[in-house]
Amino acid sequence: MITPKYKRVLLKLSGEAFAGKTDYGIDSSTLTMIVKQIKQVIEMGVGVGVVVGGGNIWRGAKAEQEGMDRVTADYAGMLATVINALALQDALEREGIPTRVQSAINIQQVAEPYIRRRAIRHLEKGRVVIFAGGTGNPYMTTDTASALRAIEIEAEVLLMTKNNVDGIYSADPSKNRTAKKFDKLTHIEALNMRLEVMDATALSLCLENKLPIIVFDLLAPRSIERAILGEPIGTMVSSGTEDG
Repeated sequence: MITPKYKRVLLKLSGEAFAGKTDYGIDSSTLTMIVKQIKQVIEMGVGVGVVVGGGNIWRGAKAEQEGMDRVTADYAGMLATVINALALQDALEREGIPTRVQSAINIQQVAEPYIRRRAIRHLEKGRVVIFAGGTGNPYMTTDTASALRAIEIEAEVLLMTKNNVDGIYSADPSKNRTAKKFDKLTHIEALNMRLEVMDATALSLCLENKLPIIVFDLLAPRSIERAILGEPIGTMVSSGTEDG
């Protein structure tokens, strides 16, 4: 039996992850790949919480640029994350994985309200818990929700997935061929260098609570499994004291 390095993790799936190689919506083949990886991890006895983004359906920043009220645009984005959460729940349950969706905004017909103790209990029973609705507040990204939920459920690591980017670089590798990839960074270094790991609020939360982050390419073979086993993948961001 393979022993995972982490026993409880928070997986951040952006809207981009759901879209796969398409520009909009949910790509079924990519969703199937994600679910099969999560299933492998669950079978290793790892507790998995998932925060979902909604950018494959709605981009609040773009709507705001076009004149929409920022708060309204952000709430619309929260609803988009609920759609992704329900799609992921259905795909997981078709694989026989018990799953619960908890939403930070009240939408009781399709999701439980977010209650920390209930979420932890679900994890203890081997259920995947999908967190939708961000933090439930405008002006807060799903990156911030990921950091917050990871800390609340006492996850040992935050897994930040990217599409076709295998870690953190000094610049955008698709635009700058000389961009340097970092294997390891501290939270302070990532903040000071203004690297695009996640927004500053989320990164500061991880710093204050010494929560390590692994940034890696979701589309790489066995990527989630390898991260949980502690294999070198992507970029590790930590306080500098964790073993990683």
